[in-house]
Amino acid sequence: MTDQSLRSIIDENFLEYASYVIKDRAIPHIDDGLKPVQRRILHTLWDMDDGKFHKVANVVGRSMQYHPHGDASIYSALVVLANRDYFIDKQGNFGNIYTGDSASAARYIECRLTDLARAVLFNKEITEFVPSYDGRNKEPVTLPAKVPVILLQGTDGIAVGLATHILPHNFNEVLNAQIAYLKGKSFTLYPDFQLGGLMDVSQYQDGNGKIKVRARIEHRDEKHLVIREIPFGTNSEKLIASIEAAIRKNRIKVSAIQDYTSDKVEIELSLPRGVYAEQVEEALYAFTDCEVNHSPALIVIKDEKPVQVSVTEVIHHCSDKLLADLRREYEIELGKLNDKLHYKTLEQIFIENRIYKNIEEKETYQAVIQAVYDGLKPFSDRLIRDVVDEDIERLLQIKIKRISRFDINKSLKEIQEILDRIEQVNLLMADMIGTTIAYIKDIKKKYGAPFQRKTEIIDEIERVDLSEVAVQSLRLSYDAESGYMGTDVKGEKTIACSPFDKILVFLPDHYKVMGVPSKLFIGTDVLFFDKADKTTVFNCIYREQTSGMGYMKRFVVDKFIMDKEYDYTQENSKVLMLEPDPPPQVKVYYPKAKRSRIRDEVIDLKDLMIKGVSARGNRVSTKPVTRIRVLAGSRSSQTE
Repeated sequence: MTDQSLRSIIDENFLEYASYVIKDRAIPHIDDGLKPVQRRILHTLWDMDDGKFHKVANVVGRSMQYHPHGDASIYSALVVLANRDYFIDKQGNFGNIYTGDSASAARYIECRLTDLARAVLFNKEITEFVPSYDGRNKEPVTLPAKVPVILLQGTDGIAVGLATHILPHNFNEVLNAQIAYLKGKSFTLYPDFQLGGLMDVSQYQDGNGKIKVRARIEHRDEKHLVIREIPFGTNSEKLIASIEAAIRKNRIKVSAIQDYTSDKVEIELSLPRGVYAEQVEEALYAFTDCEVNHSPALIVIKDEKPVQVSVTEVIHHCSDKLLADLRREYEIELGKLNDKLHYKTLEQIFIENRIYKNIEEKETYQAVIQAVYDGLKPFSDRLIRDVVDEDIERLLQIKIKRISRFDINKSLKEIQEILDRIEQVNLLMADMIGTTIAYIKDIKKKYGAPFQRKTEIIDEIERVDLSEVAVQSLRLSYDAESGYMGTDVKGEKTIACSPFDKILVFLPDHYKVMGVPSKLFIGTDVLFFDKADKTTVFNCIYREQTSGMGYMKRFVVDKFIMDKEYDYTQENSKVLMLEPDPPPQVKVYYPKAKRSRIRDEVIDLKDLMIKGVSARGNRVSTKPVTRIRVLAGSRSSQTE
């Protein structure tokens, strides 16, 4: 086999595998919002449905006749589906979405379809079926879902080369959006989570983009915090683990954690002496799973291929499909009503006019059939269609007992009821948009009460500055003798900082901003170091060594790239003073000259305008500068 033919085989097989994983395992279909395993579970429950609970183990076993991937995947998918609380009614321990506890074994728990599932998911008359994987059974291509399941449940799926992350939405809001679309009005939909919490939708893009979800934290008092709701995608166990990790890393201060979570979340945090609730709350959002970001990607199977769509497109598609499905159902019902009306009328004519008497002396079956045809001919104007052999066969199967007890008034009443229903169906079909809206409103009225919004929508959650809320647990020192700076260095000047702080260092010829080092050689001539603050104003006087002229300026360091060296004086210059605000008064000394009476001068730097760090600055004097002395300011010094 040549390399080219081998590559061709690999490419073909990989493409088939990728297509299978995308279409038949990981990505939901836009029509019913279900992955294949979920669809097979619900179809199995529909086949088994008798109103009673079924052992999950039995449901899993029956589902395996449709699903080729084993019982473990079916069981886990069923538990997830049941915990969404839409389509599977559960009995027993199905785990806890708040704590993360797993469900009991399949042999101990039971389930059945909910009334909502029976109402909106199934109708064999409009469902397309295909052979199952072994050809022994028939399974639906998609279920005729009458609600946008894909938005209600949400889902995650990882396929070959793509992944979907669809967030759940509120039942009533989704149905309201469908009604708005059918009425030609605009609508906006945002996710809603069973766990509640606070949600920032400022970067949400109609099913895609990004959202930020926060826990709901109450202040019991200034020394106790209680977490009442947690972000989607986590649970109390994971949340507590993230808090404990932050405590170990000294990022937050908490003395005790008590978890009282059961059917609702309640996590109590006790704070140590000197630490208060307000500052710890911000740190929880910054360093723990009390704040979680989600980047939804609404990828579905549509027209036999994966596509990325928006929530608006899903609402449009599902609403149009609902209208078409309802029309098909009414067309099927209308056909059945016409057939029923035709047969009821035939039966009435056959018995009331004693046409059955015409067959008593007929010797052949063909003659019997012809006699009935002849007997019905005078009444053809009362029929809605022509009589066929199947009609005659049904009439001939009527028992004598039924003929003898035939009630003409009852028959006329039944015929009138059929006519009334036909008229009603025709009226419904004449205004399918109104009919569809009425259907959605009815579903919402019957089943919408339990599904109230749980997640509070916030326009924008303020970003937490990690350096501001982090515990200042580190001590950064500088040793002028050795030239080393860091948290492992002992020196005269020490500042408190956190691992997230940025450190600004000024040296005689440049400055730079860097992270907090454990031990780093900086040099023995550091002029200033502290936590970088873009609002701090620096006062600087430097001398050009060639001319001896002095320059002074005030500036802020508000733009920088980490670890990059920046100039703040001119070339071949010497810094005589570098001080942060408040602006000092400085005494400047000039060279001795025979005819010069002014040998020194006091300058107040507060009169200088604040300029960019790269600005040359104002000239101190027309005379060269020999030395300076700080008279008032943050410190007193003399520099030559």
